[in-house]
Amino acid sequence: MSAVESSPESPPVELPNLDQQQAELAALVTRLAPGEGMHPSAIPGLTIMRANSPSTPTPSLYEPSLCIVVQGRKRAMVGDEVYYYDALNYLTVSVTLPAIGHVLEATADKPYLCLRLELDARMIGELLLQVGRSAVPPSTDRGLYVARTSPPLLDAVLRLTRLLEQPRDAAILAPLVLREIHYRVLTGELGHRLRELCVVDSQVNRVARAIELLRKRFTESLRIEDLAAAAHMSESSLHHRFKAVTAMSPMQFQKQLRLHEARRLMLMEGLEAAAAAHRVGYESPSQFSREYRRLFGAPPRREIQTVRGGGLQPA
Repeated sequence: MSAVESSPESPPVELPNLDQQQAELAALVTRLAPGEGMHPSAIPGLTIMRANSPSTPTPSLYEPSLCIVVQGRKRAMVGDEVYYYDALNYLTVSVTLPAIGHVLEATADKPYLCLRLELDARMIGELLLQVGRSAVPPSTDRGLYVARTSPPLLDAVLRLTRLLEQPRDAAILAPLVLREIHYRVLTGELGHRLRELCVVDSQVNRVARAIELLRKRFTESLRIEDLAAAAHMSESSLHHRFKAVTAMSPMQFQKQLRLHEARRLMLMEGLEAAAAAHRVGYESPSQFSREYRRLFGAPPRREIQTVRGGGLQPA
């Protein structure tokens, strides 16, 4: 009777060294963003941000995106809630949200470095068709959350960043890695909160429709019934769900959209305060000035001069 020949043992799968990956990613991003500010990349939807010192709390509009901190630490404030994110925890923004950003840890030798990747709703929908929708309870969670950065997600982000120095490969491989990153987030610990954005009848998706209408027509005098009709919800239900997702009422949200757009017009197009106020729908310059000061901490002219003098802080 012949002896059964035993097969050689398979070598153990070697897990990536997370410290080495993070060090390589920090070195890459430092080369790609040699100066402070926001740096658009050759990969559509991917922006690199750098700050060499802590910032002051800065109101801004957070668009649907992933914010993956490579180095340093930051916090985002929505209403009374505070979200901290760093090299171990990434931020996901599932709907457009007015928030206050604050870089907490940054120095010239060890700057704050962040990769911001726009979320692709179509890609998320395609992935949902493939992976299926997990049974999760209806959510009224904020349209923003922080989750742990997993080793597979960090590995995909590193490979995507390497492609910025390999433009020939990037044209073919970047779409594949972007798809993988979306998949890792969807199947991560809080992925169900992102999935709901693309499920037609979910509460988050309905609120997102109302947000989209506000974004398109924020200069107009919209009524709550117009928003409720767009979201296919009752007025009372929309008010409740909208506040659960954004931490503010629809009309407060519209006001912030107007103020942020007026700020952009003054900063980028050089409009005077009165002209910017009129452009975004304000009839009273004095009301605009009061509400602008309440949000940004100073009257329009002074605040714009301060920002121009000190440079824009990364969002």
